Amino acid sequence: MGETLRIEELDVCFGAHVHDVALGSLSSGTFASIREALLEYGFLVFPGQHISLDEQNTFAAMFGPLEFPAAAITNIDDNGEVLSDEGHDTVKSIRGNEGWHHDSTYMPVQAFGAVVSAEVVPPDKAPTGFADMRAAFADLDDDTKIMLRGLTAKHSLYYSQGRSGYLPTPNDDGSYAMYGYHDKPVPVRPMVKVHPETGVENLLVGRHAHEVSGLSEDESVALVDRINEAACTDDRVHYHQWAVGDVVVWDNRRLMHRATEFDLSNPRRIWHTRIAGSDETELAENYR
Repeated sequence: MGETLRIEELDVCFGAHVHDVALGSLSSGTFASIREALLEYGFLVFPGQHISLDEQNTFAAMFGPLEFPAAAITNIDDNGEVLSDEGHDTVKSIRGNEGWHHDSTYMPVQAFGAVVSAEVVPPDKAPTGFADMRAAFADLDDDTKIMLRGLTAKHSLYYSQGRSGYLPTPNDDGSYAMYGYHDKPVPVRPMVKVHPETGVENLLVGRHAHEVSGLSEDESVALVDRINEAACTDDRVHYHQWAVGDVVVWDNRRLMHRATEFDLSNPRRIWHTRIAGSDETELAENYR
């Protein structure tokens, strides 16, 4: 049985702040309410938590198995130096993530979601954008909905980083020693996906999507770009302005997100714990 949460809805079509909750010591009832709220709002912000990484991982694991535990998204290296050179592989990864995307669509199993906390925040807050793909699909005209329901696309991190000009430095054999670059078959996913828990249709596109079924390369690029641009506008988008101690969780099956450009001479460190998707519902079509 869930417990009542103090929720402050965002002024867009999704998302909420959750107050008076200590994520480091959740009861089962409070967590049940948080999970219900996540399905309803898609994106939850828990201000001022200041939780440890172990607590973050424990909270994320309450939603399901982890794809990976807390990993730093940062321009601070292991020696404490701030990385500002856009030729550095770490910075390339940060810059690539400025395109709208769902997490792990380029892997065999798309992620359920993520829990992210802020440790070091630059003066400009380095906001992260979130966009509601449920609302984006609902707002399309009927002809476009029908067209997209019949299409699939490949999803690849090689493709998206290459297109943006931010592929990492290759190994001697031409491979890349970074997460998401693999030699498995390129996942194929529908461009419209029914959310496995709400039963509502969502767009599934983003920067990793390419080679749309039945289209030429030029037609595919034009369609993906057009849909992405139209989807991530107006009241379907919210930019979270980070403060130290913030924790956010989002439903990756519903929302796209993106980093925003910030002054790389300023340090930034956030911690990302990724929640694995279910093989039953998030496995790419060509892996079944």
